[in-house]
Amino acid sequence: MNRLDHRDPLVFDTHELGRRPGSMRTVERTLQAPEGLGIVDVIGVPVGSEMALELRLESVVEGVLVTGTAEAQVTGECVRCLEPVEDDLDVEFQELFYYPETDERGRSRKPSSEDEASEEDEEETYRLEGDFFDLEPVLRDAVVLALPLQPVCQEDCLGLCSECGARLSDDPDHHHDAVDPRWAALQGLSATPGDEARGRAADRRSGTENSDTREGLAENQEK
Repeated sequence: MNRLDHRDPLVFDTHELGRRPGSMRTVERTLQAPEGLGIVDVIGVPVGSEMALELRLESVVEGVLVTGTAEAQVTGECVRCLEPVEDDLDVEFQELFYYPETDERGRSRKPSSEDEASEEDEEETYRLEGDFFDLEPVLRDAVVLALPLQPVCQEDCLGLCSECGARLSDDPDHHHDAVDPRWAALQGLSATPGDEARGRAADRRSGTENSDTREGLAENQEK
């Protein structure tokens, strides 16, 4: 039973191609990008954005050989300064979709519980479902492999200041004066040695004046 939805833009019908080896036809299709075409939280094709496909379908003994290109725009975030990143993506891919009743050598397969393909083989092999094939897993693999793992807004991006978060590419001379941690305890003291000495002298003069005043008051009281 065919489980693929022919209304899905990434599902293609090979009925018109036929099964005669050497038959070929081309298909062009513009569609909205599905989910999952990218690296999560890093960079990828935005869901619903326009994507252009050009495919060449060739009938071979084992199945249908699909060769194509995909063009789309990708968006992401610079890993150094967190600024938005946009770029045009153009990827190529090729995959063979086997006829459901044949094996990898083009021989007829006889369903048997003792001779079923292993799970590993099934994961590596794409098959037609009736006359239809689903391009999405092939397209997803091609796009993800073509994307940079660490996108940057420009090759010489300087990143962000570790102290304040400023974008260094906007101000290459940006810096902070480094303070020796051994002197950090003295940062709150604004008085200089000269100011401190003058302060002590003023205190002594004030003390002397206060003493003279008290002595004068005492003499007046005695009189």
